[in-house]
Amino acid sequence: MDTITSYREIVKQVISDYAKLRPSHGNIRLDVMFDEMRDRYALMQVGWDRRRRVHGNLIYIVIENGKVIIEYDGMEYGITQDLVKKGIPESDIVLAFLSESQSVSVV
Repeated sequence: MDTITSYREIVKQVISDYAKLRPSHGNIRLDVMFDEMRDRYALMQVGWDRRRRVHGNLIYIVIENGKVIIEYDGMEYGITQDLVKKGIPESDIVLAFLSESQSVSVV
């Protein structure tokens, strides 16, 4: 299996694992969105919580130029360590939601 195919499978597996979690309150559904043709992967939340509509991204990842680009990570502890544990090297993960002036270790 080539690198990009491997990254796709890892990203899909990690997002699918998060999709199995259930919010602690409200009637909220978690939906996975996988677009392998464009290498876009997302976890969305949709539903109601105390008469308030809940909707939006929890995770949004793009695979581009051999890199796994995390555009948005709304998970409490972040998904980066999960991606690394499954085999994606830190050097191939980009935290796009951080400005260039913010230098942090990926994990």
